[in-house]
Amino acid sequence: MRWVFAALAVWGAVHPVYYSLAWFRENGFDLGGMVDAWHVNAASSGLVWALTIAALALTVWVLVEVLRHRHWTGLIAIPASFSIGVSCGLPLYLFLRMPREV
Repeated sequence: MRWVFAALAVWGAVHPVYYSLAWFRENGFDLGGMVDAWHVNAASSGLVWALTIAALALTVWVLVEVLRHRHWTGLIAIPASFSIGVSCGLPLYLFLRMPREV
């Protein structure tokens, strides 16, 4: 299962970044324009907020688990979630959290 989460983390990083880079190639490096594009209609705004809330929930979970178990590498999932997306951060955290099989 651990390697399934690793594969999902890689896919969850590569796929969204591909589309972000395509947007930047087409529109230039305009973060404000990208944020405006995220809110072009109610459906996309709803998706942005759903993913933001999911990233915040994951952040709280990671912080509580890291403070409880002192497994500091799990903190990597927080910047991954906010810079790439929950599609990368969640499976990355699950990969890091699972014990290595002997």
